[in-house]
Amino acid sequence: MGPISYLVVEYPRNTMTGDGLRILLDLVDRGLVRVLDFRFVTRSDDGSIRALEISDLDSDDLATLSLFEGASSGLIDDSDLGEAAGVIEPGSSAGILVFENRWAAGFTTALRRGGAEVVAAGYIPLDEVAAALDATETAQA
Repeated sequence: MGPISYLVVEYPRNTMTGDGLRILLDLVDRGLVRVLDFRFVTRSDDGSIRALEISDLDSDDLATLSLFEGASSGLIDDSDLGEAAGVIEPGSSAGILVFENRWAAGFTTALRRGGAEVVAAGYIPLDEVAAALDATETAQA
């Protein structure tokens, strides 16, 4: 099995357009990722949170989104939904995606065979990458 990752994607003011869903479906079709959990949560203007079903969503691409209905490994629980809702603005919704990085499965399997173990992983936010690249470019100028 490859490394497991998650994404929490905020939809400000509950404006889900479906952009990105076709790309996710392509990644799944090509065997690069496997969707383990796909859940949604909304945070009302008063701060209260509610889990959403795919059928509750107002998306321009519900047909594609419905392909992920029922994707649930049990890795996301109510406390995870609460944490995800806590990082989005009131009046917004979030999609929570847990996925296996299948592209890395052979690599991590080989590491484990050699006695190594992946003990941490993470993502660097794109704004931090851009800032670091800008700083490097400025220093080299």
